[in-house]
Amino acid sequence: MAYIRGLKCRECGRLYPTEAIHVCEYCFGPLEADYDYDAIRANVSREKIAAGPRTIWRYRDLLPVNGDRVIDIGAGCTPLVRADNLARELGIRELYLKNDSVNPSYSFKDRPVSVASSKALELGFDTLACASTGNLACSVAAHAARAGLRACVFIPANLEQGKIIGAAIYEPTLVAVDGNYDDVNRLCSELADQYNWAFVNINVRPYYSEGSKTLAFEVAEQLGWRAPDHIVAPIGSGSLFTKIWKGFNELKKVGLIDSSPPRMSAAQPLGCAPVYTSYVNGTENVRPVRPDTIAKSVAIGNPADGYYCLRIIQESEGGCAAASDPEIIEGIKLLARTEGIFTETAGGVTIACLKKLVEDGKIDPDEVTVAYITGNGLKTQEAVVDHLVRPLQVAPTIESFEAALRERELALV
Repeated sequence: MAYIRGLKCRECGRLYPTEAIHVCEYCFGPLEADYDYDAIRANVSREKIAAGPRTIWRYRDLLPVNGDRVIDIGAGCTPLVRADNLARELGIRELYLKNDSVNPSYSFKDRPVSVASSKALELGFDTLACASTGNLACSVAAHAARAGLRACVFIPANLEQGKIIGAAIYEPTLVAVDGNYDDVNRLCSELADQYNWAFVNINVRPYYSEGSKTLAFEVAEQLGWRAPDHIVAPIGSGSLFTKIWKGFNELKKVGLIDSSPPRMSAAQPLGCAPVYTSYVNGTENVRPVRPDTIAKSVAIGNPADGYYCLRIIQESEGGCAAASDPEIIEGIKLLARTEGIFTETAGGVTIACLKKLVEDGKIDPDEVTVAYITGNGLKTQEAVVDHLVRPLQVAPTIESFEAALRERELALV
């Protein structure tokens, strides 16, 4: 059984049944899953979790699905890498990377979509849909295929080729919209009123977003059931950021960890940084912007959870940073050459902003810090292809190789 009691408005606290709704009809605040934490505390344990599957569904007691069937393509239990090389370069003591680029569709989106698709089946939908900057489209298409559901995914027409192919291979109805993500999301919001489809990040968003909590659950478990001191995570819509915070607080509430939730710091691309701008200006009024950045997966100019991200940053005494496109590219390369992880542009944002937060004194060198790497670099090769060292071109002889090697070494002096 699931321990979800219903949906609850974040603003006015009104309660709603577990249906495909996402906005409070009284104050228009966002709805989120509400649980019976006393019952969870009485039934959950570290041992029970350890005996569960090696996927996000080991944390089923803390997820909002009642149905007998879950759509599990293997998301979760991704590596928590101790990044000593990168930590040394940045000048901090203990740094970990939560590498979610190795999920089945190569991004963290497999976590929320696994929950959303399972809930869609429970609620009787036959079609899974989404508005996506790319990674979500891939994940929705993959999960719909596994579930035997129809899929219709909407993306900006200028999306990276790797993400288009990554979605198209599962043969969904793929719709390329002329415009940016905010245009795509607006269209899908209108379609959700017309079509009886499960739009994972619209009408079933309260359940979908809960899947991201597992990023907190896993980090705590992998650290020996304790919270880190500091988290750095990217912001697109802000859902990931807010649910990581919720996840750590839930672990404390049900007795799975004793430590306090971590400080939370956010990372945005400078070309789409409405939360960062509000943070710098000392206001909670997040003003929409028009995205202009290579980091398309977090290029959401009107983030639904932007206000809540700012509240969490303030409450946790965290920080916020933004990175330019050249800094994002350097962040990708820095992570690759220090830790052997090839991340997409969103990961470049995280690493570039991690560096800035350390340099600005927002992260104490002695804090145990975890940075979230949310997607795979093979999806955004266009961003770095013109910034890589060309291969040596040689004839099949030792003389040719050594001559080319000497030339390269002289050029690097």
